Amino acid sequence: MVLAEDSTLLREGLVRLLLEEGHEVPAAVGDGEALMAAVAEHSPDIVVADVRMPPTHTDEGLRAVLEIRRRHPGARVLVLSQYVEKKYATELMSGDVNGVGYLLKDRVAQVGDFLDALERVAAGGAAFDPEVVRQLLARTTQADPVSRLTPREREVLEHMAQGLTNASIADRLFVSQSAVEKHINAVFDKLQLLDVSGYSRRVLAVLRFLES
Repeated sequence: MVLAEDSTLLREGLVRLLLEEGHEVPAAVGDGEALMAAVAEHSPDIVVADVRMPPTHTDEGLRAVLEIRRRHPGARVLVLSQYVEKKYATELMSGDVNGVGYLLKDRVAQVGDFLDALERVAAGGAAFDPEVVRQLLARTTQADPVSRLTPREREVLEHMAQGLTNASIADRLFVSQSAVEKHINAVFDKLQLLDVSGYSRRVLAVLRFLES
């Protein structure tokens, strides 16, 4: 994997952690341009990148990740940040979310959570911090179909947006898997998502939620 983080201390700490877990890290860089160059050179299985990097320390890392996804469709990326950059985060999560993750840096302190998210993204799944999802969904208005969801249905959809499976959602909410499936079907109905061949209603529901 290739790692991009402008904080030398955190970068070296992450490299050490990843190496101890058996991952190869051929490049660990400190800015967006170096990240794109490293990806082109090493073709990593996954990219781990900070959002704020030089020269402006605003959103260079996230914009670099979006450019990497454009240049290398299907590239697997895990974004780390101390905050939610809503514009580009929404763009990242509104496309193909297979192999995409967005974690707040507090999660990195929880090593198990970080490694779990990393493995999920590397395997082609999704991993979104609950707080990231909540902030992106905070724009929902009463006129939107999403507002018709019950609190439990909204909670289930929020967990779906984090990339969790039905079984994982059931474990988190302490309900049966069949109950989760019932809530998901209700979400599909209320969002008027038809069962059309070639389209994932699960992905469409999350996108509708993010765009609301």
